[in-house]
Parts: sequence; C-alpha cells; structure tokens
Amino acid sequence: MASADIAAEPLTVVEVVPNPNVKRDGLKAYGALLRKYGFNPTKPGPFTTEAVIRPQAQMDMQIAGNRVIGGKGKLRRKLVYKDKNGRIGKVPASSISNDLEWLCPVKIGSPAKTYNLNFDTGSSDLWLWSTELPSTYNTTGRHLYDKTKSRSFNLTKDATWKIAYNDESSAGGIVGTDIVNLGGLKLKPQTIQLANTVSKNFEQIPGDGLLGLAYGFINHVSPTPVATPPETLAIQKNYPVEKQVFTAYLSSYKDAADRDHRSFYTFGFIDQKALHGQKIHYTDVDNSQGLWQYPSTTATIGDRQVVRFDNTAVADTGSTLALIDDSICAAIYDQIPGSRYEPTVQGYIFPANTSLDALPLVKFAFGDQEFAVQKEDMTYAPVGNDLVYGAIQSRGDLSFDVVGDTLLKGVYTIFDQGKSRIGVTKRIDSTQQPPSNVVRSLKPSSENPASSSSLEARAKGSSSGESSSGGSSATSLGIRAASSPSSSSLMYASFILLATMLSPKGSMKFILA
Repeated sequence: MASADIAAEPLTVVEVVPNPNVKRDGLKAYGALLRKYGFNPTKPGPFTTEAVIRPQAQMDMQIAGNRVIGGKGKLRRKLVYKDKNGRIGKVPASSISNDLEWLCPVKIGSPAKTYNLNFDTGSSDLWLWSTELPSTYNTTGRHLYDKTKSRSFNLTKDATWKIAYNDESSAGGIVGTDIVNLGGLKLKPQTIQLANTVSKNFEQIPGDGLLGLAYGFINHVSPTPVATPPETLAIQKNYPVEKQVFTAYLSSYKDAADRDHRSFYTFGFIDQKALHGQKIHYTDVDNSQGLWQYPSTTATIGDRQVVRFDNTAVADTGSTLALIDDSICAAIYDQIPGSRYEPTVQGYIFPANTSLDALPLVKFAFGDQEFAVQKEDMTYAPVGNDLVYGAIQSRGDLSFDVVGDTLLKGVYTIFDQGKSRIGVTKRIDSTQQPPSNVVRSLKPSSENPASSSSLEARAKGSSSGESSSGGSSATSLGIRAASSPSSSSLMYASFILLATMLSPKGSMKFILA
C-alpha cells in the first residue's frame, strides 16, 4: 500500500453507538427507501405511486376545475399507501421508519453538546432537531440544538433549507454556522441546518438529526448549497489530496461475539487495524448526481455469475436494506428453500430456521472485484409465523442499486473524495449468526403490518398482481439494468400515452393536482 494512503498523524475516530430504540420492520424500511430515492415499485404491495400532473402557467393553457384544457404539464410521482381494505391514500406517518441500528455522537457548539446523528453517505445535509420547532412537536428523547445556548453560533442571513419527499413529507428551517467536533477534529465553522418545521413522518426517525456525507452540491441550502463536513475539513485543514478521505467500518448487533466488534467512522485517515493486512481495492466513482456511485457490472449467486451491462450502485450508509433489480432478486430467493414474495410486506421472506449453509453465497461487484454479503446479514427482520424479511429487496424502476448496510457490514469502506474513488476491503469476522437468532432477538412489534396475525388479514386488501412464488431466476448472462421512465414536460395526452406504456403492471395511477 502506498504511504500516501496511510495517515501521517494519529487521529481519533467517531465511534458509533447502538440505537437503543431500534424496532426493525421490513415494510417500513422499504417505505423509507421509496421516500428517499423516489422510485416507483415494480412489485405489488401497500406502497405504490400515483402519477400527478401539475399544470404549468403558460399562455396557451386554461384550467377549468380539475380539467386541463390545453398546454403543458409536468409529471411527478407521488408515493401513496394501500391499507388492508385496499383503500389508497396518503402515506401514514407510522408506515415509514428508518430503523437505524447505529447513531454517531457529534459535539456541536460552545460549550459543546453531544448530538446523536445519522451518518448518511446518501445525502448531503447536516440538519438538527432544534428549539426552533414549535412546542406542539413531539421531541421526546431527542437532544434539541438551541442556538441561543451556543456562543459560537452565527446565523446565515437570507439562507434557508427545505427537503421535500415524494410522500409529501418535508423538513426545513434556518441556516447558521457553529463549531462541529468530529472525533477531535474541530470544524470552525461548519454550516448547520436547524429544523423549524418537520412533517409527522420524521418523528419516526431516531436520533437528533442527520449528517450527510455525499457531495455538497446536492445540499438543500438555498440560495447556495454548502460544503459537507468532509469537504469543510479538507479546506480548513488544508489537507493534501491523499488525506481527503473518510471511512466507514460498520458491524452488526449479530457480531457481538467477534473480537473486533466495533463500528466507527474516520476522517482524514484510514484505520490500519481494520484492513487486517489486506490491500484496498479501489474503483472510480461517478459523482455527477452527488452520490457515491460506482460501476457494479457483475453479481454472483451461489456458483453462477451474472453480467449486468452498464449497471451502477450507490453506497449508502444511511440505508439498511440493499436494493437490487428484480431479476437478481428473484434469482437470489429462488435458491433459498421456502422463500417467496409476500405482497402484504412488499418483499421477499423466507423461513427463520434456514441454516447458513442453506443460504446462497451472494456477491456484488465494486468495480471489477466482487465482495460477499455476510450470510447472517441476509436477514433483516421477523415478520411472524417463523418467517423473516430478506435484507435484499427490489429497487423497482430505480436505474441503480442501493448498497446499504446489508452489504456494507461485510466490508471496510474508504470514501476517497480527493481522488473521486471508493475503496473496499473484506471485513474479517470470527462468527456468523443464523436467521433464527434474529427471531429470538427481534420480535415483531404490535403495530408491525407484517406480524403473524396480520399477514392473512392484509392479504385480502393487497394487490394480487403477482404470485407468491420467488419468481423465475435470471438464467442467462447479460441482464441489463432497468432505467427510469422519463418525466420531462410533455403535452397532457403524451403523458397518458407514455406512462401507460411504461407503467409496470398498473402500479401507477393518474390524478390531477
């Protein structure tokens, strides 16, 4: 390994702490990803989308009530929810939850106070729950940032922020700067975003806020996006290109018996102990969308490798599940005895007593080298009836894979901003835990729509457009990744025709808004 990749000075790490309130729920976790990435599901279940036509104010357009007489409109997709009786409506706040297993303590302000944040390589905002929120909000159990209690806070005049999602939830507020301490590295100053309004849905997300680690130009501060902490760090510390890195070493609660059971992030250096003497495998990233997106053109399921032409993936530490195209998903679960697709939980499930030996070895490519999903991490959560929700699910019509903690727990990941690349080494574990251990340690919550008592009840109102079998496997090489349908402005009639042609199995509906 080149000496440039090794830290020139000892630095502290940001230790990751367990979230004591984690309640895993497969359907809710899938809903969180639908909201985050705004894709259209291609498999039946409670979550679906409606195509909404928003008329644009133009001279050749007249609007009479809800009827478009002429002109152009803009198509967008709105996430909606189908209840157990088949009624479609707004997504309930309780139906989406980002069940974060880990949170990261970060010190902010003068005097410094500790806030437990979600470190997320799939977004670029550093926002905090704050005392700017009205007293009517439920902030129980959170540490609220109070700008009046920090001597080093400075308000950024005329700057605001707002994040809006496809389920019509949003968060927003004011912008300022303060001292942010990442494991002993002080950013003076760092832009922070204080929430003064959040949708009810956000109350389901644990922690005191979010620290985005994607590229800053997709940040939601207006009028000008701001730098993320790693970008600020590189500027303020005058880091050479070789030190413009941060890394993520994520363990699982299932790894408690391992000698090296710890989770952490580093900034400005690579932890040599976590490498276990291995060489780092690097591949270039395409950051044109502001994400850590890299080529992932092969996958191996058992003893069969599948070529995936032009496929890419996004490394997202803020997501728990892995999202893969439908053909690969079906091929994976075809090799698990007793597995099936269950529409009531919108995901693949399989028996909890499945042995590790019965699970296929699944690998996904980082560039030209494949890394395996730990078999113990192929299980996400119990769904009742001694069944578990798989940790690899459908990406719908999303044009890239989302590699969440399911795969990232099996590797040590180096995010190299200086050289626009991502590096990976295999995580070394001494033990593996079978799926049945998940059932014993994580019981379904009483409100879980996938609990044993509700699997049958929900089936009556669920879409029946797909059989409960695992689907046909991808038997031929050269499966091409699906791409998203266009959403450019067209004549109203063109929207109807285009969306009808591209809509998967009737999962999109048209309404006027």
